[in-house]
Amino acid sequence: MSGLKRVLVANRGEIALRIIRGCHEEGIEAVAVYSDVDKTSPHVIEADAAVNIGPAQASQSYLDIQKLLDAAKDSGADSIHPGYGFLAERAEFAAAVENAGLIFIGPPASAISAMGDKTEARRRMTDAGVPVIPGTVEPAATTEDAVAAAREVGFPVLLKAAAGGGGKGMRRCESENEAAKLFEQASSEAQSAFGDGSVYIEKCIERPRHVEIQVLADSLGNVTHVGERECSVQRRHQKLIEESPSPAVDVELRSAMGDAAVQAARTVGYRGAGTVEFLLVPDGSFYFLEMNTRLQVEHPITELVYGLDLVREQLRIAAGERLSFSDRMLMPRGHSIECRITAEDVFSGFLPATGRIEYLKAPSGPGVRWDGGIEAGSEIGLFYDSLLGKLIVWGENRERAIRRMSRALDEFVIVGVPTAIPFHRRVMHEPGFIAGDYDIEYIDRIGAELLSPNMDEAELERLAVAAAIAEHERREAAYVVAHPSQPGKSDSGWLLAARRAGLR
Repeated sequence: MSGLKRVLVANRGEIALRIIRGCHEEGIEAVAVYSDVDKTSPHVIEADAAVNIGPAQASQSYLDIQKLLDAAKDSGADSIHPGYGFLAERAEFAAAVENAGLIFIGPPASAISAMGDKTEARRRMTDAGVPVIPGTVEPAATTEDAVAAAREVGFPVLLKAAAGGGGKGMRRCESENEAAKLFEQASSEAQSAFGDGSVYIEKCIERPRHVEIQVLADSLGNVTHVGERECSVQRRHQKLIEESPSPAVDVELRSAMGDAAVQAARTVGYRGAGTVEFLLVPDGSFYFLEMNTRLQVEHPITELVYGLDLVREQLRIAAGERLSFSDRMLMPRGHSIECRITAEDVFSGFLPATGRIEYLKAPSGPGVRWDGGIEAGSEIGLFYDSLLGKLIVWGENRERAIRRMSRALDEFVIVGVPTAIPFHRRVMHEPGFIAGDYDIEYIDRIGAELLSPNMDEAELERLAVAAAIAEHERREAAYVVAHPSQPGKSDSGWLLAARRAGLR
């Protein structure tokens, strides 16, 4: 691929590994960066070169712009891919990369800035004719202003952080008293999470679905959408399960939402891969929510349904090439589901968990994909997001995809830390989900049933067997280290132990 020779991946975990693999398939070298606790992580091992960027704390490593630029320069990289999270949606990072004479594999800083400020994005979308949820276009300066705006919009309302998402700095208010009480809380949380305490007011839409549209735009003026993803299974505004296509979207609605997403991208001069998120109301109307100016966690389900490699498209766009397809080629085929596998105790309020992965058995077979950033021996700490990886399946229809995901989850075993696997397994058998009858309040309505700590006998048996296997492998590795290989054997005990520990 002309224009790109060596890409520095400014991220970690499964997304870094995903990008590295994408680079290698295009004949591009990939440089990993790592903090002190990530030095033996899979993404580091798979890269062509790796640069240490500091301590475990993200503020001193993955969020340090100058260290990343120095790593790119020292390693001979000509471009930087930010992945998602960390600095991926920071306009100042995109600008710094370009000012350093490097290619930023993402949108222009101006587009990130325009869509990163939620009130500015609402203003631009309104001007562009994209449907926007009723609310304010300017942040509330004081509590009194917030209460007055909420009264005008009409309760219930949401107080929302202007500079970020993910549910941080968000509060639902049913009355003027609640708005007055919660405004300072929302502002304080927004300040802590995003360094900006600005809060705006938005009408609360009852029982909507969260549906997003994947868009791609090259530097030659081609902008298109690649269908929708349904992301309504979420807790505290954090997505847990995604699927494509959405059970609630037909061909006509897909076209209308896709056209709105393309218009949103054109309005801000977008380039690269991005996602326009909408709230879909039961009556079929939809409203712009926000735009994620990066690759999404859930991008694999779009790849499987549309037969595209979105990372490859990002690389092509960054190299100045046109999209590898035309709108006429984009036809959805089959159905795909993704379950986010996190290190969390789902039966204790999704409490983040730490520990060592003692044993890992990822599922496989037809239509099953595991995008993971861990292996047996990986240490899971509290320095970073709890996402371990994503389990994705494809089937010829939604029923087959659900059955395949259920089978894959039954095969999946992780010993060492609690994970969300039991929760996902239960969802695949829940009648409402199977019927496609759910919205963003799904977990709130049936959470007691899905999050009960009671395990069935099959689950207990799986965990017992996995624990026994993990203990056997631990003892075997310890024996090999203590008893080097006999003469005539080609591999030393140290090498065998390293392989069993996942280091070679």
